[in-house]
Amino acid sequence: MQILAGIYRGRKIRNSSTNAIRPCSSRVKKSLFDTLAARMDFEGIAVLDLFAGFGSLGFEALSRGAATVLFVDQHVDSLKALKSTAGDLGVQSCAKIVNAEVSAFLGRATGEYHLLFCDPPYAWPDYDRLIEKIFSAKLVAENGFLLMEHSTQYDFTASLWYSFHKDYGMTRVTFFQ
Repeated sequence: MQILAGIYRGRKIRNSSTNAIRPCSSRVKKSLFDTLAARMDFEGIAVLDLFAGFGSLGFEALSRGAATVLFVDQHVDSLKALKSTAGDLGVQSCAKIVNAEVSAFLGRATGEYHLLFCDPPYAWPDYDRLIEKIFSAKLVAENGFLLMEHSTQYDFTASLWYSFHKDYGMTRVTFFQ
């Protein structure tokens, strides 16, 4: 896994051999960032990466100009990899790592983020409630985006915040605004 563009282009993102973490594929990541680049400027934005895993999306945003990224995960391998990558890139001051279960974190989260990545396990029990918590907490800044990665079996077109979605085989990324 590596960063695709920006000031850290080509730099490696640390990971581990665990199968418990499903990183975003390079093809999906490239497509998502191409889509986002047509709709927003990354320079100076605040990013929230929920279920961050190894941080592929958050570190990509930092490389493209984001000012800060808050990574949230509770998996020990994720936390170690996030810390190592932040150190390797020298971005410890703008990459904050929180060890927390995402639902609990959302219950106390504050601030506004221009870009939120949310990649829960595909077996997540209640995607609708997760989306509701994010928007109820007013975490999405005006003109900001929440991107939710999930199985194509889920359809969020009826959501108040639905904007559009993109499919990549059995993976769907829904954009909310």
